[in-house]
Amino acid sequence: MNAHKVAITFSEDGKLELTGLPFHAGDTVEIIFLEQPKQQESSQTSSPEYPLQGKQPYRYDDPFEPAVTDEDWEVLK
Repeated sequence: MNAHKVAITFSEDGKLELTGLPFHAGDTVEIIFLEQPKQQESSQTSSPEYPLQGKQPYRYDDPFEPAVTDEDWEVLK
């Protein structure tokens, strides 16, 4: 069984048009409609699907620099 997810917004009450689906005449499909929760106004809110969306990216200026300086190593003392 192959699954295809398509997000559609209704433009008319009770009427929906789906185009461009990867099925052919004679194929039998099962259709399940799941209502999505309303989007919140703030774009800073992340969804569980994309938890880092809207977050500030991390920068690594020197990723190979040691996290601890040589002076802080107890083994070298």
